[in-house]
Amino acid sequence: MDTDLTAAYARCQELHRQHGRTYYLATRLLPAWKRRHVHALYGFTRYADEIVDRTEDLPPAERAARLDEWSSRFVAGLHGEPVDDPLLPAVLHTIAVFDLDRADFASFLRSMAMDLTVLSYPTYDDLLDYMEGSAAAIGTMMLPILGSSDPAAAREPARQLGFAFQLTNFIRDVAEDLDRGRTYLPDEDLAKFGVTREDLLAAKEQARTTPRIRDLIEYEVSRAQAHYEAAAPGITLLNPASQACMRTAYALYGGILDEVAAQGYDVFVRRALVPQRRRLAVAARALLTPTGSPVAVPGPSLVSR
Repeated sequence: MDTDLTAAYARCQELHRQHGRTYYLATRLLPAWKRRHVHALYGFTRYADEIVDRTEDLPPAERAARLDEWSSRFVAGLHGEPVDDPLLPAVLHTIAVFDLDRADFASFLRSMAMDLTVLSYPTYDDLLDYMEGSAAAIGTMMLPILGSSDPAAAREPARQLGFAFQLTNFIRDVAEDLDRGRTYLPDEDLAKFGVTREDLLAAKEQARTTPRIRDLIEYEVSRAQAHYEAAAPGITLLNPASQACMRTAYALYGGILDEVAAQGYDVFVRRALVPQRRRLAVAARALLTPTGSPVAVPGPSLVSR
């Protein structure tokens, strides 16, 4: 492997280590030769997200121009043109090694562009349209790297796991997203529980939820659980060497829902985090779990609403 490619993979790994603690821990359970490819995908998605979310002091047009320029470099690399970039060589190499579907990357970049202009989503279907690129596509990007005994059957669970992980993040990060001027809880859900955007902002300011917001968050947790439930069969369809990794990621991301429930569905009192001791215990348990064992859906019992 040439020096530039090695450096690109190292840069992706560092981004993953710094910003993706939960998934980084899970990735360490993969065979060594697979890890760098997961780091590459994480680095790609994280860097695009940083262009969108870490340049808030710039005018929207300039942020859009930066994302477009970086996306154009990526597309040029897909067509075999030389790429001068600190991390793109790694993701381009990973795409080539596993013949990943280029459409997933186009879908992802479309969703990142949406984050520059879309501040809320009227319905859950609208949010799903966004998450098709920002979440489901990442699940299907990952599947060839993880490997599966039945890729066709594993595809939909992989998509569902992407939805589950992202909804978990949206639930945990309501306050952080409000700081960016966004809400990822659908407007129709807010209306269903009599919650306004101003209510959310007031709760963030006071670092304390209200009964209506608590009911709203409980509802969103149950919705995320439904995606975890749909994703669960896919874990046992993965190659044996990949199951401990994804079993760990599944349990740790789902554990965030457990923490949200444990703090009374108050996402403003503190950011829900899985304690380090539990994180390590989950990883150790995943290593000891026999291949093919089913996973438990996280959170409290599914409630029909």
